[in-house]
Order: sequence, then structure tokens, then C-alpha cells
Amino acid sequence: MTDFTPPLQDFRFLIHDVIGLDTLASLPAFTEISPDLVDAILEEAGKFASSVLAPLNRVGDQEGATLLSDGTVRTPTGWKEAYAKFCDGGWQGISAPEADGGMGLPILLGACVAEMWQAANMAFALCPMLTAGAIEALTTHGTSQQRALYLSRLVSGEWTGTMNLTEPQAGSDLSKVRTMAVSQDDGSYAISGQKIYITYGDHEMTENIIHLVLARTPGAPDGVKGISLFIVPKFVVSETGEIGKRNDVSCVSLEHKLGIHASPTAVLSFGDQGGATGYLVGEEGNGLACMFTMMNNARLAVGQQGVAISERAYQQALAYSHQRKQGKASTGDDAPIIIHGDVQRMLMRVRSSTEAVRALSLYAATQLDLAHHEMDEDLRATAKTRADLLIPLVKAWSTDLGVDNASLGIQVHGGMGFIEETGAAQHLRDARIAPIYEGTNGIQALDFIGRKVLRDQAHALNALISDASITVETALSTEPNNRDLKTAANQLKTALSQLGESTDLVLDRCNKNSEMAQALASPYLRQTALCISGWLMLRALMIAKYTPEPSDFLRRKITSCHFFFSQLLPEAAFMAAQIANCDTAELHETQPLF
Repeated sequence: MTDFTPPLQDFRFLIHDVIGLDTLASLPAFTEISPDLVDAILEEAGKFASSVLAPLNRVGDQEGATLLSDGTVRTPTGWKEAYAKFCDGGWQGISAPEADGGMGLPILLGACVAEMWQAANMAFALCPMLTAGAIEALTTHGTSQQRALYLSRLVSGEWTGTMNLTEPQAGSDLSKVRTMAVSQDDGSYAISGQKIYITYGDHEMTENIIHLVLARTPGAPDGVKGISLFIVPKFVVSETGEIGKRNDVSCVSLEHKLGIHASPTAVLSFGDQGGATGYLVGEEGNGLACMFTMMNNARLAVGQQGVAISERAYQQALAYSHQRKQGKASTGDDAPIIIHGDVQRMLMRVRSSTEAVRALSLYAATQLDLAHHEMDEDLRATAKTRADLLIPLVKAWSTDLGVDNASLGIQVHGGMGFIEETGAAQHLRDARIAPIYEGTNGIQALDFIGRKVLRDQAHALNALISDASITVETALSTEPNNRDLKTAANQLKTALSQLGESTDLVLDRCNKNSEMAQALASPYLRQTALCISGWLMLRALMIAKYTPEPSDFLRRKITSCHFFFSQLLPEAAFMAAQIANCDTAELHETQPLF
């Protein structure tokens, strides 16, 4: 497995030029953010990712997490030491409020850093990702006492956090959650039940783990309205933060997974000895709303796993294509396989799509920052609406690409890619979970078409399409004689027009028959993601083209953009055709064959 080189140039280009750091630096919360500070943080994060986390990626895959006979969980060799260094660097709190011990930096910058963690070592990076979700939930919904007790310790990384949603009978349908929470005289709750698929549900890297658990109180209504959210620490904590007795929560087993072997995915049992001590977060019956506070950031983070795996797979495949010799060069000498057109095609597809979806994810992160910190109420609401619109695109399209691109990385290796020793297969195995967790990509598509398009009759989406169209017209009018730029702009103009037509079809068919959303959602999401990513790639192309004497990086960026417009964006037309041709909600017989 090759070393990992963080894509710092692309991060800087996107932050400073395409998205524009000044968009955030003008906000009172980020007045001290400067290009030099951003570059310095990216540089340090890149060093940690490449020198500490990346070398452990293969170790973690081979060793995995282990449940010992005494019920304790051990992470692979080097994990605990790497986590200690992670905490020493203050990385857990990069975007957390300064009042709670964080750096208070934009989500945009945190997203860049998180992508590097995920690319270097996805199994490791899952732990801080889940802790970040717990921080966000408690920041928004915790009482002042809860925030004082838990937040600073989570932000520092002294304690880690988990999300406990799924149960054996529930799956993605949280209305079927059965875990119970019974009120106690001291104001706490006794929690009993079982949760599955709990990422980093137990480990030895920290002295405490703070579980956020969805459960029902006695007499609560059926469905999601009866769900509440509770803090259930692994060890009960005193009012001043001292670690007390072991809580009644135990790791029953660790899942044996296709990938991310080093990440302990636990089955947790609460209340085997009478009830785990838990503390209500927010109001009873409002648990799902509290939990979903962290969903935008969590789904952005999972989407970045797709970007990260794509980047890692690309770097490894590119290195191998220069080392592996097969075929003859024009000189008659044995030549590296990168001279072959089909290998070049696969590598360019991975590179171009990775850069496009990275731009999409970072643009979405910027909208989250604006939604949190914009002073004008209307602008803040507009940014939140746009972030909500973009998040399912990022989560679904990025993670689908992660799987596709990791597979192409194996293909570049040929037969050696199918051999575990090269490490190429690990990327595919690790990537495969991302389209499933934090809401399957089918659920993301239904969320996009239902809550984000049909609910407001495409008002927010049409505003986004309008912004993209303005960029197209600017490109056409500013450089009318630049053939390459004009071609790309016209290709995007056509794609945006087709997206508008698809949107009209979606509105018409789904307004007449709500069941049509199930049939149209996935191709519609993918078409939209391609078009909006295309908008950002056009912005990147314009900047690169306008730069006199462009650097090698910018010349490579121009090549990536042209490949996107000529080879990837046309796939949006295929999705448009699927939508146009789909006029029934029944895509398969519902009766069993036997």
C-alpha cells in the first residue's frame, strides 16, 4: 500500500478561489480567519494524516478490533497512541466553540481536515466523527449542567461519543425502537434494551464513552413521536466530572464486517443488571429531533468518506500505473501501464470525479457555516435551506463514487488488485459501508426528492439552478472566443436545462401520485449532483483559465475539468432519460416468485 499525500493544493484552491474564504471571513465569528492560518492548519493536519494515521491503515485492517473474554474491547496496535497524539493536537475540537475548549474554526476547514483523516485511515477517523456528532447534539440541546459536565471533555477528546439508534428489529425504521427509559426519583432514567451497529461502542482509548441513546418512556406514543434522547455514560460521572462506577451497559459482541475492521462496531446491551443510568437530553418525545441536529454534519462527514476513499484509491492506482510495466513504448522498451489509453481513462475518471465531489462537499460545508453564523436572519435561513438541499447529494453521490472509484483502483492494478497484499482491495471493502450507514443512499434520495424538492415545490433547487445558470452566462459572455471554456459552459447549460425539465416532470408526476417519488428519487438525485458539481467545476475552470502562466497544478485542474464535462456530465442526460421514461411507481413485481 502506497503512502498517502494529502491533496493540499486542491483544498487551498477550492477554499481560497472557487468557494472563497472571504465568504466566511466577513462573518463576526471568523474575523480572525486568514489565508495563512488556513494554510498552516491544513499543512499540520496533512502531516498528522500522512505520518501517523496512514501507516496504521493496513495494520488496522489486518488486526481488527478484538472483544476480550472479560468483555473489554481492544483496538489494533498503535491505535491508542495515535489517538493520544490526535488529542494532543487539539484536532477533535477544530470546529467546536472556543467556549468549550474548541478552536472555533469554520466547518469548511474542519471538513478539509476530516477528509484527510478519512483518506489516511477511515477506520480510525470514525471515532472522532461520532464524537463530533455528540458535541453538536449536546451543544444544541443539552442543559447548562450537561454542557458543563460533558462538552469540554468531548471537545478535548478526553472522552469519546457514540450514537445509539438502530436495534435488531428496527433497522432504518426508528419508529420501531423498543429500548425503554423509566424515570427515577433522582431525575435520572433507567435504560434497558439492545442497540446494534454502534461505531466505537466500546474501546480502551479513553477512560469514558458518552453514549447518546434513543429510547421510549413508559406510555409514550407509538412511532417516532414517542422517542426521547438520553446520555448514558460508560462510567457514571459525578457532578464535578469524576469517574464513578461502571454503568449497566456492556458490549455483547463486535460485528464481523466486510471492511473498516479496526473500527469496533458493537452490539451494546443496556440494563442487564437492572437498568443503565441515563439522563434526558431535551424534552421527552423530542429525541429524534435532537438526534437529527447532528445529521447534516454526520451525513456530510460520511459523504467525505466517499471523497477520501476515492482520493486514496486514486493515489495508489496512479503510483502502481507508473511502477507496473506491461507492453512496449515507442522505443521498444518495456513501458509502465500508464501509457495505455484505457488505464489513463480509468485514472482520469477517478481523479476528475473526486475533485468534483470534493468541491460539492466543501461548498455544502460553507453553507452550514453560513447557516450557523450569518448575522442576517434571512440570509441565515437561505443558507440553511441550501445546506439541507445539498447534504443528501453529498452523502449519496460521494459514497457511490467512493465504491465505484475504489473498484476502478483495483481494475488499474489488474490481477494484483484482487490480491490483499497490495492493499487496493481494502479501499473497496472500507468504502462499501458508506452508502449504507447514516441513512442508506436510497433514503437520501427520498429525503432529497420529498423533503427538499416536493415540500417547497422546487423553490430552493430552482434558486440553486439559477445561480449556476448565472455562472454559465458569465463564462459565455466573458470569454466568447475561448473555445474550451465556451464548450464546457454550453455543456453545463444543456445539463441545467435538462435538470429543469426533470424537475418539472418530478413535480407533475409526484403531485399526481406520491408513490412516484420512490421510482424517481435515485436517478433524480444523481442528475442533480452531477449538474451542481458541474457548476463548481465550471467555476474552477474559469479561475484556472484566467490565471496567466498557470502552475502545473492549475494545468492538471484544467484537464480534470475538461474530462468532467466531456465524460462525466453527459451521464446526467442518461438520468434525465430514466426519469422521463419512468411513468409508473411499480418497477418490480411485489408478489413472491415461489
